[in-house]
Amino acid sequence: MAMPAASLAGGSLIFIIFAVVISMILGGNPMQLIEQVGQQRPTQQTQVPVNPASDKDAPLKKFVGVVLKDNEDVWVRLFRDQLKAKYEEPKLVLFSGAVRSACGDATAAVGPFYCPGDKNVYLDFDFFRQLQNEFGAKGDFAMAFVIAHEIGHHVQNLLGFSRKIQSMQMQSGQAESNQLSVRLELQADYLAGVWAHHAQTSKSILEKGDIEEAINAAKKIGDDVLQKKATGRVREAAFTHGSAEARAYWFTKGIQSGDLEGMMALFELPFSQLDPKTMRQ
Repeated sequence: MAMPAASLAGGSLIFIIFAVVISMILGGNPMQLIEQVGQQRPTQQTQVPVNPASDKDAPLKKFVGVVLKDNEDVWVRLFRDQLKAKYEEPKLVLFSGAVRSACGDATAAVGPFYCPGDKNVYLDFDFFRQLQNEFGAKGDFAMAFVIAHEIGHHVQNLLGFSRKIQSMQMQSGQAESNQLSVRLELQADYLAGVWAHHAQTSKSILEKGDIEEAINAAKKIGDDVLQKKATGRVREAAFTHGSAEARAYWFTKGIQSGDLEGMMALFELPFSQLDPKTMRQ
């Protein structure tokens, strides 16, 4: 989620379901609520073991490592060949319970997030279990989509998009700030698709059903789906990540084209044209 520089950036925050969405619908300021979470001291910070034989998460850690390496290979090449720049690889931090980052302290309730302050991607494996069991987003590539989305935030940070949007949000009202956040999140979805396109081209990573798993995951964490789950109704003005259809659309656009320049459309198009539903009206 796109927030001020000292805050968290995440793609599918469990916390939004039960707190931020309700706060926005009731007219509160969700930024204050999230800042309160960031200010809380962790009650538990566990170092995740690397690879002990008894570790039940060892297969998941291995999978995450493979996805991270595939992302690094793609982005190193794209930065070098298309941007004439050096890609700075993010660090992956696995945590349990709570963690301290340069963006503040966060509990596992926040879900996966990216911190621009230390350029780290933070993952708690309990989220992936929730993704499959509670959200119905099953499959390895659903998890790969979430990881690639967070690395998309890292790419945005390296290219200066994050700072630009955060600066604009500080001078905006709540409605415009939400729209800017949606643009940033949909762009991260698009970049996740760009990664998958180039990883498939170079390594043939995709198996039957993988794309459908990722699209399903994107839809399961759309703002409209999360709001409906939390409150029983949908309020588009409170969207911060984009609708289920928009998230799936921009991920699909990224994987179909693999065009890095295509990410600029998320900031050039009128806001009404970012969602397939409004495009058809």
